[in-house]
Amino acid sequence: MQLIKGVIARDKGAEAELADINLPDPGRDEVVVRVLACGVCHTDLHYRDGHVGDEFPYLLGHEAAGIVESVGDGVTSVAPGDFVILNWRAVCGQCRACRRGKPWYCFATHNATQKMTLQDGTELTPALGIGAFAEKTLVHAGQCTKVDPAARPAAVALLGCGIMAGIGAAINTGEVSRGEAVAVIGCGGVGAAAIAGARLAGAAKIIAVDVDDRKLDLAARLGATERINSRREDPIEQMRRLTDGFGPDVVIDAVGRPETWLQAFHGRDLAGRVVLVGVPDPEARLEVPLADVFSRGGSLKSSWYGDCLPDRDFPMLVDLYQDGRLPLDAFVSEEIGLEDVEAAFDAMGRGEVLRSVVILGASGEPDEPEEIAA
Repeated sequence: MQLIKGVIARDKGAEAELADINLPDPGRDEVVVRVLACGVCHTDLHYRDGHVGDEFPYLLGHEAAGIVESVGDGVTSVAPGDFVILNWRAVCGQCRACRRGKPWYCFATHNATQKMTLQDGTELTPALGIGAFAEKTLVHAGQCTKVDPAARPAAVALLGCGIMAGIGAAINTGEVSRGEAVAVIGCGGVGAAAIAGARLAGAAKIIAVDVDDRKLDLAARLGATERINSRREDPIEQMRRLTDGFGPDVVIDAVGRPETWLQAFHGRDLAGRVVLVGVPDPEARLEVPLADVFSRGGSLKSSWYGDCLPDRDFPMLVDLYQDGRLPLDAFVSEEIGLEDVEAAFDAMGRGEVLRSVVILGASGEPDEPEEIAA
């Protein structure tokens, strides 16, 4: 048992606070990871505000990279000293999705069995089964993906959730192929990553849609060829204008509001694909004439975690980052300490950052954002 510091949400809507946490030694199939960096994701804010569940108190943080410190019995996939990115899709290999050869839909993902606790013994619920706004955390071995140890932790940690969700929405779910036209509605962290993913996939035209010119400017640096400020222009009309009147082949909704989904639905080409990756409010409702769904054809998809397989996708994307083809440094808006998480939530709400990243170990200075190499 170790005593560590971590950031918790004690009750619904209460500010995030730094607390002393009891970390158990790893049991069977479990791993203790010393956290080096963890991104501040909207999902953590949803946990804090009670929009995900009510199993308070929560140990926040899930978008992380670190060093394996110790392993429990039965662990052979990682060893002490390995540099890993943490994931929340440790596939079981046994459920109906896994048996059908679609483990990215695994319905029985693994988490650590033991619980971290407050000093009074109160059990903590780790956000997305990870809980990485902490000096160390306890996870299932399957939640650890080994990657190149030379990679900058602050950058590659973001692959653990938001960046993977966006890139995967384009490449895995949207199946963007060379020469296609793609539009991304909402150019925050996930949307910006979807733009980078569309660029990696070889899209010929990439249209960024947002209400904030600052985000549109960054989207252009990440690969967007066209920009639409939907506060000033009708996004459906402009998407069609930029695609010879037809609409993009793929439209990715990275916002998750009824109005943005309808923009994606009506703005795409006939038989085009709509990908919803923005997480909707549980109370949001959508009304679409069924005849419109039939007549426009194509596919309407939701993207869960970018339909990724961490062991397949994380090492590949880290290699692309190391080769200069995936500018992950552009997503790191600021580096902060554990005590700054609540302020980072405020900055996120004001739209001032793509990602604030909590640093608990050396990460190196951020590079200037660059375009993806051709």
